[in-house]
Amino acid sequence: MAEKNIKEMSFLDHLEELRWLLVRSTVAILVMATVTYFFSDYIFDTIIFGPTEPNFITYRFFCEASHYVGFADSICITELPFIIQNTTMEGQVNIFIWTCITAGFILAFPYILSQFWRFISPALYEKEKKNAKLFIFVASILFFLGVVFGYFVIVPMSVNFLATFKVSEIVQNQFNLESYIGMIKTSVIASGLFFELPIIIYFLTKLGLVTPNCLRTYRKYAIVIVLVIAAIVTPPDVVSQITVAIPMLIIYEASIFISVLVTKKKKINE
Repeated sequence: MAEKNIKEMSFLDHLEELRWLLVRSTVAILVMATVTYFFSDYIFDTIIFGPTEPNFITYRFFCEASHYVGFADSICITELPFIIQNTTMEGQVNIFIWTCITAGFILAFPYILSQFWRFISPALYEKEKKNAKLFIFVASILFFLGVVFGYFVIVPMSVNFLATFKVSEIVQNQFNLESYIGMIKTSVIASGLFFELPIIIYFLTKLGLVTPNCLRTYRKYAIVIVLVIAAIVTPPDVVSQITVAIPMLIIYEASIFISVLVTKKKKINE
């Protein structure tokens, strides 16, 4: 087995390298956040508040799907009975700044990955270092797919559920701006990071912390958790729940497959 090309570094040297990694990543996020400032009208009016409109593409898709499977208009959305309001003096300013920063993080994610790879590369084999571009490309694609899934599936389903849920007809839904955008940011970022699961499993398997048998053992628990999440964020209909659950289960199964490949390769090299 080829020896690793490791440059001897002290603990403080590693901390210094980590500090610069964080500095460069922060600068990249701020630069991309500045870029998003010039597109803020489109980001807020079209992207962020898009799911508040009944004609949003996801709602139209589910309506057409309900017709296709014979549910008629049972899951068609014609109204979202709620308003969004700002209740603090500096609320809109804070939301504007943090939304730009969040968008900057999403856009700068490939660069952040490259910095992460640069940090861990001294501990890798030369053959593994050559896979840097592939790692960054695959991880970035998975993250962006997760962001898209979160925005077009998780967010509109959550908005629809929360907008129509009432403990009593006396109570009217008037959502706080910070709460609404916080839900979007959490759903999108969490979904993007969840789609990184195959990459995480790859490294954990290489380190010997995870095995395919372990993942198979906990598969039934993963399925239950995914179905619970799907049931929470979607309306009470099968089509919506399946649409949310299937991609998440595919990601988990892909992680098992990757763990199997890594384990077989480790046995061959031993």
